[in-house]
Amino acid sequence: MTELSDAEVARLARLARTRANMRGRRNPAVLPSKLARTAAFAPRKHGLSTDADFVRTYVVKPHAVVEVRGRELGTRHRDALIALFRLRAKRFETVGENGQVKGSVYRTDATWRDILKASGLTAHVNNLIVALRILEELRSVTMRVFTGTYDAYETAVAKGRLPSAGWSDGLIGSINWTGVNLDSEVSVTYGEWVRRTFETKNLVSVSADVYFALKSDFARAWWPYIDSQPNHHYITLETLSEMVGRDYRTEPSKKRARFREDVVSAFNDMVRAGGLAEFELEASGPGRTKSYRVIYKHALPTAKQIEIADDIFAVQGELGLPDL
Repeated sequence: MTELSDAEVARLARLARTRANMRGRRNPAVLPSKLARTAAFAPRKHGLSTDADFVRTYVVKPHAVVEVRGRELGTRHRDALIALFRLRAKRFETVGENGQVKGSVYRTDATWRDILKASGLTAHVNNLIVALRILEELRSVTMRVFTGTYDAYETAVAKGRLPSAGWSDGLIGSINWTGVNLDSEVSVTYGEWVRRTFETKNLVSVSADVYFALKSDFARAWWPYIDSQPNHHYITLETLSEMVGRDYRTEPSKKRARFREDVVSAFNDMVRAGGLAEFELEASGPGRTKSYRVIYKHALPTAKQIEIADDIFAVQGELGLPDL
């Protein structure tokens, strides 16, 4: 029997953890983990910079360091990606003239109706131009993703050097459509970085039903991060602020107080949408040194929890005990 490499063992362990922690999601979005845990999408739909010289680096310690070039991305761009990854990306091999496989691409094939429905938009021809414009804006952006540790990134930046290993690529490579009717076919091909992420299975599952039921831009910015880490039960305000491109620790008192109000409102939105069962904003420490974190409970049980519950019910049935 062939021995597995350390990388293959780690990948299998990651897949086992993913399966055990999968919640009762219906038609979830399966996307690269760094896209679920990045601050590269501003929590707003309007007032975004469309300057072609736009460059900004977004840091969410320790998960993702991403540089965006070409224009500022916002909630609608994240909506489009969640919808596309909800429709599933499939692998297609590219073949040369001699019949040998040259490589592979990942592509989502759907109709305009499918994309609008997955995005939570009304299936109307007037929305086609909106959907296409958002996809084209995504295609115009280059993302530079650093794959090393945050400490290595910070050290390199301080020395004026190129930080760690990484990728510089567009999220979307091409968009093709056969017509402008709702049932016209649409194909969206992803860039090299997304392809490699799919090949290495660095993927997470996010409830798209909950995501598109959220009303708050802040809630949509935070839900993919929260839902993609099912073993986590709290998050600090510092991390929440990083997820929306802010630094809570350096902001004035009034702005921090308003941010805490926005946090409570967004988490109430997650409860209303069925993503969380409950939450609590917990404070610790005195005065300006006081720190906050949100302790929360997922509304949907994991597959492992469902399995344990099934075992309990089976034992109760064998013993003739009443349900708890």
